[in-house]
Amino acid sequence: MTPAPGAGGDAKRKKRRRRRPAGPHTPTPSSSAVNTEAGVTPAKKTAVKKRSVYAKRVDEVSAGGLVIDGTGTKGLLIGRRDLKDATRERLLWSLPKGHIEAGETPEQAAIREVAEETGIQSEIARELGIIDFWFMAGGKRIHKTVHHYLFREVGGTLSPQVTEVDDVGWFPLDEIISLLAYPDEKKLIAKSGDLTV
Repeated sequence: MTPAPGAGGDAKRKKRRRRRPAGPHTPTPSSSAVNTEAGVTPAKKTAVKKRSVYAKRVDEVSAGGLVIDGTGTKGLLIGRRDLKDATRERLLWSLPKGHIEAGETPEQAAIREVAEETGIQSEIARELGIIDFWFMAGGKRIHKTVHHYLFREVGGTLSPQVTEVDDVGWFPLDEIISLLAYPDEKKLIAKSGDLTV
């Protein structure tokens, strides 16, 4: 006697139905279109990876330079602690400079920044040149452009800006290049020629 189709005796047919492959809209473990564990497609993974590789670019413009004292024999530098120095005693000497604020010309910003960072009032004698460089900070790629000028001292009292500068000092002009910590500033002063104002 043969059981009717669909009756309980057709065990082989039921097994075959359970093994039937998933339909075209059902993800399977071997599917390359979707990562079922993360729920992220390969295209989305690539987009996320690209976003994390490229840091946001930020453009900054500053101004400053070298102030020559009233005798014409010394130049003014600012010193900041070297954060890589474990003793926190080493100073990195550089030219005073800072950000140009809204509505300022580079010249106005340079005079203001020199006064804020050093306490010295000055006036611009001539332009020295522009330096631009790249660095990373806070997860951003910073493109910095700095306008440099040669100044003559006209007044003020030597005093480092408390929140930004650790020391300030007048140094003989023939020692300035060797004291500067940054190669771009060394080159700028070296090619500036006569520093008399």
